[in-house]
Amino acid sequence: MSVFTPVTDEALQHWLRNYAIGRPVELRGIAAGVQNSNFFVTTTLGRYVLTLFETMNRAELPFYLYLMAHLARHGLPVPAPIADLDNEYLGTLSERPAVLVARLSGASVMDPGPEHCARVGAMLAGLHLAGRGFGRRQDNPRNAAWRAITAAQVRDYLPTDERALLDQEIAFEAARDDSALPCGVIHADLFRDNVLWDGGHIGGVIDFYFAGVDTLLFDVAVTANDWCTTPGGEFDDARCRALLDAYHAERPFTREECEAWPAMLRSAALRFWLSRAADYHLPRGGEMVLVKPPEEYRDILRLRIAGAPALVASACV
Repeated sequence: MSVFTPVTDEALQHWLRNYAIGRPVELRGIAAGVQNSNFFVTTTLGRYVLTLFETMNRAELPFYLYLMAHLARHGLPVPAPIADLDNEYLGTLSERPAVLVARLSGASVMDPGPEHCARVGAMLAGLHLAGRGFGRRQDNPRNAAWRAITAAQVRDYLPTDERALLDQEIAFEAARDDSALPCGVIHADLFRDNVLWDGGHIGGVIDFYFAGVDTLLFDVAVTANDWCTTPGGEFDDARCRALLDAYHAERPFTREECEAWPAMLRSAALRFWLSRAADYHLPRGGEMVLVKPPEEYRDILRLRIAGAPALVASACV
């Protein structure tokens, strides 16, 4: 992700003395994302990703690291954290909490077809199923409560029409009752750039640092809003059908989820409009900082309010 905190070669070399992964060969910042400082690290024994956590509470981090370890043990292509010589995943580097994870093979596909979406849908269902056995609990950090708080923080920066849209959507979400929907561990950020492809297969699913416990359908909606849309934000029917039918084949949607689908698409769009608006209007400094335009998800939200097609899965239509 973006580099907010630089790491020197000397600091890395000293830090790696407490690991059994060889000596550092290359350190390179990753200029993508907006939350943490990420680097590619190559050593004499392998390739890794180093993450320095910029804003997250240190006490929250074990949830993410043990979740990735749990999912990796269940055969999912996720970046397994690397333990140091004291058998700890989490360390400190450049005065920041830091972790090393295995670097996975592959590259993102930014123009996916239905076959990509089907594999992503099946993989997401597998992640949800494997998450049932994970013993730790931590709420989705970008849940409805966060969305209400963040809306209040960014509201005054918005033009009048966007304030009205935001107020309407926060009220709509507050009036909903999602308690009947299945809950569990979700990735919560499964965008195209967080899936690596090795040929026609998924080589890796990365960036778990927004994961938490929430409604599973929210995770599906976040994924569909990115993977199944045209550049203008409208749904592509073939891709949406492929993703959701593949998911449904592994973890069938409930009747309540089918009914909640249009509203959940709105919540998923609201979440990313708000996070991008906060990054834009309340920026943090950094060495290489990428701020994504909030207008994309503002427009997607408007489209979802106008109407979401009943495309949850074949069993729901």
